[in-house]
Amino acid sequence: MMLLEFIVFGSWFATFGLVLATNNLASIIGTAYTLAAVAAIVAPMLLGALGDRFLSSHKGLGIAHLAGGAVMLTLPAVVRAGNGTLTLTLIFVYMLFFQPTLGLANAIAFRHLGANKRHFPYIRVFGTVGWVVAGFGVGWLGLSASVGLFYVTAIASFALGLYAFTLPATPPPARGARFSLGDLVGAKAFRLLRHRNFAVLMGCAVLTAVSLGVYNTYAATYLSALGIGNVAGVLALGQASEVVFIVTIPLVLKRVGMKWALFLGMCMWAVRFFLFIEAAGSGDWLAVTAIVLQGICNDFFLVLAALYIGQVAPVQLAAQAQGMLILVVSGVGAFIGSFVAGEIYNATVGAQSNPAPSDWNAVWALPIATAALAAVLWALLFRHTRGQEAQPLEA
Repeated sequence: MMLLEFIVFGSWFATFGLVLATNNLASIIGTAYTLAAVAAIVAPMLLGALGDRFLSSHKGLGIAHLAGGAVMLTLPAVVRAGNGTLTLTLIFVYMLFFQPTLGLANAIAFRHLGANKRHFPYIRVFGTVGWVVAGFGVGWLGLSASVGLFYVTAIASFALGLYAFTLPATPPPARGARFSLGDLVGAKAFRLLRHRNFAVLMGCAVLTAVSLGVYNTYAATYLSALGIGNVAGVLALGQASEVVFIVTIPLVLKRVGMKWALFLGMCMWAVRFFLFIEAAGSGDWLAVTAIVLQGICNDFFLVLAALYIGQVAPVQLAAQAQGMLILVVSGVGAFIGSFVAGEIYNATVGAQSNPAPSDWNAVWALPIATAALAAVLWALLFRHTRGQEAQPLEA
Protein backbone atom coordinates (compact mmCIF):
# COMPACT_ATOMS: atom_id res chain seq x y z
CA MET A 1 0.00 0.00 0.00
CA MET A 2 2.68 2.50 1.02
CA LEU A 3 4.86 1.56 -1.96
CA LEU A 4 2.10 2.24 -4.49
CA GLU A 5 0.81 5.34 -2.66
CA PHE A 6 4.11 7.12 -3.12
CA ILE A 7 4.82 5.81 -6.60
CA VAL A 8 1.61 7.63 -7.52
CA PHE A 9 2.69 10.79 -5.70
CA GLY A 10 6.35 10.83 -6.69
CA SER A 11 5.84 10.05 -10.36
CA TRP A 12 4.49 13.53 -11.14
CA PHE A 13 4.56 15.89 -8.15
CA ALA A 14 8.34 16.35 -7.91
CA THR A 15 8.88 17.61 -11.47
CA PHE A 16 5.42 18.97 -12.29
CA GLY A 17 6.74 22.53 -12.16
CA LEU A 18 9.45 21.65 -14.66
CA VAL A 19 6.81 20.16 -16.98
CA LEU A 20 4.84 23.41 -16.82
CA ALA A 21 7.95 25.51 -17.49
CA THR A 22 8.85 23.33 -20.48
CA ASN A 23 5.37 23.85 -21.94
CA ASN A 24 5.43 27.66 -21.56
CA LEU A 25 3.32 27.62 -18.40
CA ALA A 26 5.99 28.74 -15.91
CA SER A 27 3.82 31.63 -14.70
CA ILE A 28 1.25 29.23 -13.20
CA ILE A 29 3.69 26.99 -11.29
CA GLY A 30 3.08 28.75 -7.98
CA THR A 31 -0.68 28.81 -8.56
CA ALA A 32 -0.77 25.10 -9.42
CA TYR A 33 0.96 24.07 -6.21
CA THR A 34 -1.15 26.55 -4.26
CA LEU A 35 -4.33 24.89 -5.59
CA ALA A 36 -2.90 21.52 -4.59
CA ALA A 37 -2.59 22.93 -1.08
CA VAL A 38 -6.16 24.25 -1.16
CA ALA A 39 -7.32 20.75 -2.06
CA ALA A 40 -5.39 19.45 0.93
CA ILE A 41 -7.36 21.84 3.13
CA VAL A 42 -10.77 21.04 1.65
CA ALA A 43 -10.65 17.30 1.10
CA PRO A 44 -8.83 15.27 3.83
CA MET A 45 -10.90 16.27 6.84
CA LEU A 46 -14.13 15.57 4.95
CA LEU A 47 -13.05 12.11 3.83
CA GLY A 48 -11.52 11.50 7.25
CA ALA A 49 -14.88 12.20 8.90
CA LEU A 50 -16.68 9.92 6.44
CA GLY A 51 -14.02 7.27 6.95
CA ASP A 52 -14.42 7.42 10.73
CA ARG A 53 -18.18 6.82 10.50
CA PHE A 54 -19.48 5.52 7.18
CA LEU A 55 -16.84 4.41 4.70
CA SER A 56 -14.29 1.66 5.24
CA SER A 57 -10.85 3.23 4.95
CA HIS A 58 -9.52 0.69 2.43
CA LYS A 59 -12.54 1.24 0.16
CA GLY A 60 -12.18 5.01 0.37
CA LEU A 61 -8.53 4.64 -0.61
CA GLY A 62 -9.48 2.55 -3.65
CA ILE A 63 -12.26 4.80 -4.89
CA ALA A 64 -10.12 7.94 -4.59
CA HIS A 65 -7.23 6.47 -6.59
CA LEU A 66 -9.44 5.11 -9.36
CA ALA A 67 -11.05 8.52 -9.78
CA GLY A 68 -7.67 10.28 -9.64
CA GLY A 69 -6.22 8.02 -12.32
CA ALA A 70 -9.06 8.94 -14.67
CA VAL A 71 -8.32 12.67 -14.18
CA MET A 72 -4.60 12.13 -14.84
CA LEU A 73 -5.32 10.67 -18.27
CA THR A 74 -6.77 14.02 -19.39
CA LEU A 75 -3.79 16.17 -18.38
CA PRO A 76 -1.19 15.49 -21.14
CA ALA A 77 -3.25 16.96 -23.99
CA VAL A 78 -4.31 19.97 -21.92
CA VAL A 79 -0.77 20.87 -20.78
CA ARG A 80 0.65 20.29 -24.26
CA ALA A 81 -1.95 22.73 -25.64
CA GLY A 82 -0.81 25.37 -23.16
CA ASN A 83 -4.26 25.74 -21.60
CA GLY A 84 -3.30 27.11 -18.19
CA THR A 85 -6.82 27.56 -16.83
CA LEU A 86 -7.93 24.02 -17.60
CA THR A 87 -4.62 22.64 -16.31
CA LEU A 88 -5.15 24.35 -12.96
CA THR A 89 -8.74 23.08 -12.81
CA LEU A 90 -7.74 19.48 -13.47
CA ILE A 91 -4.88 19.58 -10.96
CA PHE A 92 -7.26 20.90 -8.32
CA VAL A 93 -9.80 18.16 -9.03
CA TYR A 94 -7.11 15.48 -9.00
CA MET A 95 -5.73 16.65 -5.67
CA LEU A 96 -9.22 16.65 -4.16
CA PHE A 97 -9.15 12.90 -4.76
CA PHE A 98 -5.50 12.30 -3.89
CA GLN A 99 -4.80 14.39 -0.78
CA PRO A 100 -7.12 12.45 1.57
CA THR A 101 -5.39 9.18 0.66
CA LEU A 102 -2.21 10.21 2.49
CA GLY A 103 -4.08 10.35 5.80
CA LEU A 104 -6.11 7.24 4.96
CA ALA A 105 -2.97 5.21 4.30
CA ASN A 106 -1.53 6.26 7.68
CA ALA A 107 -4.81 5.49 9.46
CA ILE A 108 -5.03 2.03 7.88
CA ALA A 109 -1.46 1.25 8.90
CA PHE A 110 -1.93 2.37 12.51
CA ARG A 111 -5.27 0.54 12.78
CA HIS A 112 -3.79 -2.82 11.84
CA LEU A 113 -0.54 -2.35 13.75
CA GLY A 114 -2.59 -2.18 16.93
CA ALA A 115 -0.28 -2.11 19.94
CA ASN A 116 2.78 -2.27 17.65
CA LYS A 117 2.61 1.35 16.48
CA ARG A 118 6.35 1.74 17.06
CA HIS A 119 6.83 -0.36 13.93
CA PHE A 120 5.17 2.30 11.75
CA PRO A 121 8.50 3.69 10.42
CA TYR A 122 9.28 0.26 8.95
CA ILE A 123 5.94 0.34 7.13
CA ARG A 124 6.32 3.96 6.03
CA VAL A 125 9.79 3.29 4.57
CA PHE A 126 8.12 1.46 1.68
CA GLY A 127 6.45 4.74 0.76
CA THR A 128 9.88 6.28 0.52
CA VAL A 129 11.03 3.39 -1.64
CA GLY A 130 8.00 4.02 -3.86
CA TRP A 131 8.97 7.67 -4.36
CA VAL A 132 12.54 6.60 -5.20
CA VAL A 133 11.29 4.03 -7.71
CA ALA A 134 9.03 6.65 -9.29
CA GLY A 135 11.79 9.28 -9.48
CA PHE A 136 14.42 7.02 -10.96
CA GLY A 137 11.85 5.46 -13.27
CA VAL A 138 10.63 8.79 -14.63
CA GLY A 139 14.22 9.99 -15.00
CA TRP A 140 15.33 6.77 -16.75
CA LEU A 141 12.41 7.08 -19.17
CA GLY A 142 13.42 10.68 -19.89
CA LEU A 143 10.07 12.05 -18.69
CA SER A 144 11.27 14.56 -16.07
CA ALA A 145 10.01 17.49 -18.17
CA SER A 146 7.47 15.58 -20.28
CA VAL A 147 3.71 15.30 -20.06
CA GLY A 148 4.23 11.56 -20.47
CA LEU A 149 4.77 11.27 -16.74
CA PHE A 150 1.02 11.81 -16.24
CA TYR A 151 0.40 8.45 -17.95
CA VAL A 152 2.78 6.80 -15.48
CA THR A 153 0.80 8.32 -12.62
CA ALA A 154 -2.52 7.16 -14.08
CA ILE A 155 -1.31 3.56 -14.42
CA ALA A 156 0.00 3.54 -10.85
CA SER A 157 -3.27 5.09 -9.59
CA PHE A 158 -5.37 2.38 -11.21
CA ALA A 159 -3.08 -0.31 -9.80
CA LEU A 160 -3.41 1.03 -6.25
CA GLY A 161 -7.11 1.69 -6.66
CA LEU A 162 -7.73 -1.98 -7.45
CA TYR A 163 -5.24 -3.27 -4.89
CA ALA A 164 -6.84 -1.23 -2.09
CA PHE A 165 -9.94 -3.41 -2.20
CA THR A 166 -7.79 -6.43 -1.30
CA LEU A 167 -6.41 -4.81 1.87
CA PRO A 168 -7.54 -6.08 5.28
CA ALA A 169 -11.02 -4.85 6.11
CA THR A 170 -10.84 -1.52 7.92
CA PRO A 171 -14.39 -0.72 9.04
CA PRO A 172 -15.30 2.75 10.33
CA PRO A 173 -14.18 2.96 14.00
CA ALA A 174 -17.02 5.32 14.94
CA ARG A 175 -19.80 3.51 13.06
CA GLY A 176 -23.20 4.08 14.62
CA ALA A 177 -22.21 7.28 16.41
CA ARG A 178 -24.43 10.28 15.80
CA PHE A 179 -23.29 12.39 12.86
CA SER A 180 -23.28 16.19 12.88
CA LEU A 181 -22.55 18.90 10.34
CA GLY A 182 -19.23 19.48 12.08
CA ASP A 183 -18.18 15.99 11.06
CA LEU A 184 -18.26 17.10 7.42
CA VAL A 185 -15.12 19.13 8.03
CA GLY A 186 -13.63 16.83 10.66
CA ALA A 187 -14.40 19.43 13.33
CA LYS A 188 -14.15 16.96 16.20
CA ALA A 189 -10.46 16.46 15.56
CA PHE A 190 -10.02 20.16 16.36
CA ARG A 191 -10.91 19.32 19.96
CA LEU A 192 -7.46 17.81 20.24
CA LEU A 193 -6.03 21.32 19.88
CA ARG A 194 -7.08 21.93 23.47
CA HIS A 195 -4.09 19.82 24.44
CA ARG A 196 -0.93 21.96 24.55
CA ASN A 197 1.48 19.55 22.84
CA PHE A 198 -0.93 18.73 20.02
CA ALA A 199 -1.54 22.44 19.37
CA VAL A 200 2.21 23.18 19.39
CA LEU A 201 2.80 20.29 16.97
CA MET A 202 0.18 21.60 14.54
CA GLY A 203 1.48 25.16 14.71
CA CYS A 204 5.09 24.16 14.11
CA ALA A 205 3.96 21.79 11.36
CA VAL A 206 2.39 24.74 9.52
CA LEU A 207 5.60 26.77 9.73
CA THR A 208 7.82 23.87 8.69
CA ALA A 209 5.47 22.96 5.86
CA VAL A 210 6.03 26.40 4.33
CA SER A 211 9.53 25.11 3.58
CA LEU A 212 8.10 21.90 2.16
CA GLY A 213 5.73 23.88 -0.06
CA VAL A 214 8.52 26.01 -1.47
CA TYR A 215 10.69 22.94 -2.07
CA ASN A 216 7.97 20.99 -3.87
CA THR A 217 7.09 24.00 -6.02
CA TYR A 218 10.50 25.15 -7.22
CA ALA A 219 13.25 22.62 -6.43
CA ALA A 220 12.98 20.89 -9.82
CA THR A 221 12.98 24.18 -11.75
CA TYR A 222 16.00 25.41 -9.75
CA LEU A 223 18.01 22.26 -10.44
CA SER A 224 17.31 22.71 -14.13
CA ALA A 225 18.41 26.36 -13.89
CA LEU A 226 21.70 25.17 -12.39
CA GLY A 227 22.19 23.00 -15.48
CA ILE A 228 21.65 19.69 -13.69
CA GLY A 229 20.33 16.94 -15.96
CA ASN A 230 17.94 14.07 -15.13
CA VAL A 231 16.16 16.22 -12.55
CA ALA A 232 13.74 13.48 -11.50
CA GLY A 233 16.65 11.11 -10.84
CA VAL A 234 18.52 13.70 -8.76
CA LEU A 235 15.41 14.51 -6.73
CA ALA A 236 14.95 10.79 -6.11
CA LEU A 237 18.29 10.81 -4.28
CA GLY A 238 16.48 12.70 -1.55
CA GLN A 239 13.93 9.95 -1.15
CA ALA A 240 16.71 7.35 -1.29
CA SER A 241 18.27 9.06 1.73
CA GLU A 242 14.91 8.74 3.49
CA VAL A 243 15.25 4.96 3.25
CA VAL A 244 18.53 5.23 5.13
CA PHE A 245 17.32 7.62 7.82
CA ILE A 246 13.84 6.21 8.41
CA VAL A 247 15.20 2.98 9.87
CA THR A 248 17.18 5.04 12.40
CA ILE A 249 14.03 6.56 13.89
CA PRO A 250 13.54 3.98 16.69
CA LEU A 251 17.19 4.35 17.74
CA VAL A 252 17.08 8.15 17.65
CA LEU A 253 13.83 8.21 19.64
CA LYS A 254 15.42 6.00 22.25
CA ARG A 255 18.50 8.22 22.47
CA VAL A 256 17.06 11.76 22.32
CA GLY A 257 13.27 11.39 22.54
CA MET A 258 10.40 12.64 20.40
CA LYS A 259 10.91 16.35 21.12
CA TRP A 260 14.51 16.66 20.00
CA ALA A 261 14.16 14.28 17.08
CA LEU A 262 11.42 16.53 15.67
CA PHE A 263 13.54 19.59 16.49
CA LEU A 264 16.33 18.15 14.33
CA GLY A 265 13.96 17.70 11.40
CA MET A 266 12.76 21.30 11.61
CA CYS A 267 16.30 22.71 11.77
CA MET A 268 17.45 20.75 8.74
CA TRP A 269 14.82 22.40 6.54
CA ALA A 270 16.55 25.73 7.13
CA VAL A 271 19.97 24.18 6.47
CA ARG A 272 18.99 22.70 3.10
CA PHE A 273 17.76 26.04 1.71
CA PHE A 274 20.92 27.75 2.93
CA LEU A 275 22.79 25.18 0.81
CA PHE A 276 20.56 26.09 -2.14
CA ILE A 277 21.68 29.70 -1.79
CA GLU A 278 25.33 28.68 -1.56
CA ALA A 279 24.94 26.44 -4.63
CA ALA A 280 24.30 29.51 -6.81
CA GLY A 281 27.97 30.44 -6.59
CA SER A 282 29.82 27.43 -5.26
CA GLY A 283 28.82 24.52 -7.46
CA ASP A 284 26.07 22.02 -8.11
CA TRP A 285 27.34 19.62 -5.44
CA LEU A 286 25.85 21.82 -2.70
CA ALA A 287 22.44 21.64 -4.37
CA VAL A 288 22.72 17.84 -4.56
CA THR A 289 23.72 17.79 -0.87
CA ALA A 290 20.60 19.81 -0.06
CA ILE A 291 18.50 17.26 -1.94
CA VAL A 292 20.06 14.38 0.00
CA LEU A 293 19.11 16.07 3.29
CA GLN A 294 15.54 15.08 2.42
CA GLY A 295 16.01 11.99 4.56
CA ILE A 296 16.43 13.96 7.77
CA CYS A 297 13.98 16.72 6.80
CA ASN A 298 11.06 14.41 6.03
CA ASP A 299 11.70 11.42 8.29
CA PHE A 300 12.29 13.52 11.37
CA PHE A 301 9.36 15.79 10.63
CA LEU A 302 6.52 14.18 8.66
CA VAL A 303 7.03 10.57 9.74
CA LEU A 304 7.62 11.42 13.40
CA ALA A 305 4.63 13.76 13.46
CA ALA A 306 2.40 10.98 12.08
CA LEU A 307 3.89 8.57 14.61
CA TYR A 308 3.21 10.95 17.49
CA ILE A 309 -0.40 11.46 16.37
CA GLY A 310 -0.82 7.69 16.04
CA GLN A 311 0.29 7.34 19.66
CA VAL A 312 -1.94 10.02 21.17
CA ALA A 313 -5.08 10.27 18.98
CA PRO A 314 -8.21 8.47 20.27
CA VAL A 315 -9.18 5.58 18.01
CA GLN A 316 -12.54 7.15 17.08
CA LEU A 317 -10.72 10.23 15.79
CA ALA A 318 -7.72 8.48 14.28
CA ALA A 319 -8.54 9.16 10.62
CA GLN A 320 -9.54 12.76 11.31
CA ALA A 321 -6.39 13.41 13.36
CA GLN A 322 -4.14 12.04 10.61
CA GLY A 323 -6.20 14.07 8.15
CA MET A 324 -5.52 17.18 10.21
CA LEU A 325 -1.78 16.60 9.88
CA ILE A 326 -2.16 16.37 6.10
CA LEU A 327 -4.33 19.50 6.22
CA VAL A 328 -1.78 21.66 8.03
CA VAL A 329 1.24 20.27 6.13
CA SER A 330 0.02 19.74 2.56
CA GLY A 331 -2.74 22.31 3.00
CA VAL A 332 -2.14 25.40 5.12
CA GLY A 333 1.66 25.34 5.22
CA ALA A 334 2.09 24.34 1.60
CA PHE A 335 -0.47 26.96 0.55
CA ILE A 336 1.50 29.73 2.25
CA GLY A 337 4.79 28.44 0.88
CA SER A 338 3.60 27.95 -2.69
CA PHE A 339 1.63 31.19 -2.88
CA VAL A 340 4.24 33.49 -1.35
CA ALA A 341 7.12 31.79 -3.17
CA GLY A 342 5.15 32.11 -6.42
CA GLU A 343 4.78 35.85 -5.89
CA ILE A 344 8.49 36.19 -5.07
CA TYR A 345 9.46 34.05 -8.09
CA ASN A 346 7.34 36.06 -10.54
CA ALA A 347 8.77 39.32 -9.17
CA THR A 348 12.40 38.18 -9.27
CA VAL A 349 13.36 35.13 -11.32
CA GLY A 350 10.32 35.27 -13.60
CA ALA A 351 10.85 38.97 -14.29
CA GLN A 352 14.32 38.37 -15.74
CA SER A 353 14.79 37.49 -19.40
CA ASN A 354 17.92 35.51 -18.53
CA PRO A 355 17.86 34.92 -14.74
CA ALA A 356 21.01 33.89 -12.88
CA PRO A 357 21.00 31.26 -10.08
CA SER A 358 21.62 34.05 -7.55
CA ASP A 359 18.25 35.59 -8.48
CA TRP A 360 16.67 32.65 -6.64
CA ASN A 361 18.04 33.73 -3.24
CA ALA A 362 14.94 35.76 -2.41
CA VAL A 363 12.80 32.65 -2.96
CA TRP A 364 14.91 30.56 -0.57
CA ALA A 365 14.96 33.21 2.19
CA LEU A 366 11.29 32.50 2.98
CA PRO A 367 11.64 28.81 3.98
CA ILE A 368 14.82 29.52 5.96
CA ALA A 369 12.95 32.02 8.12
CA THR A 370 9.85 29.89 8.74
CA ALA A 371 11.81 26.71 9.51
CA ALA A 372 14.03 28.55 11.98
CA LEU A 373 10.97 30.07 13.69
CA ALA A 374 9.32 26.64 13.94
CA ALA A 375 12.42 25.14 15.57
CA VAL A 376 12.61 27.91 18.18
CA LEU A 377 8.91 27.69 19.09
CA TRP A 378 9.10 23.89 19.27
CA ALA A 379 12.10 23.94 21.62
CA LEU A 380 10.44 26.45 23.92
CA LEU A 381 6.81 25.25 24.00
CA PHE A 382 6.62 21.46 23.50
CA ARG A 383 6.73 19.48 26.73
CA HIS A 384 7.88 15.89 26.58
CA THR A 385 9.90 13.80 29.02
CA ARG A 386 12.61 11.72 27.41
CA GLY A 387 11.94 8.00 27.69
CA GLN A 388 8.28 8.52 28.65
CA GLU A 389 5.57 7.12 26.38
CA ALA A 390 3.17 9.69 24.96
CA GLN A 391 -0.19 9.42 26.71
CA PRO A 392 -3.41 9.08 24.64
CA LEU A 393 -5.43 12.29 24.54
CA GLU A 394 -9.04 12.52 25.63
CA ALA A 395 -11.51 12.76 22.76
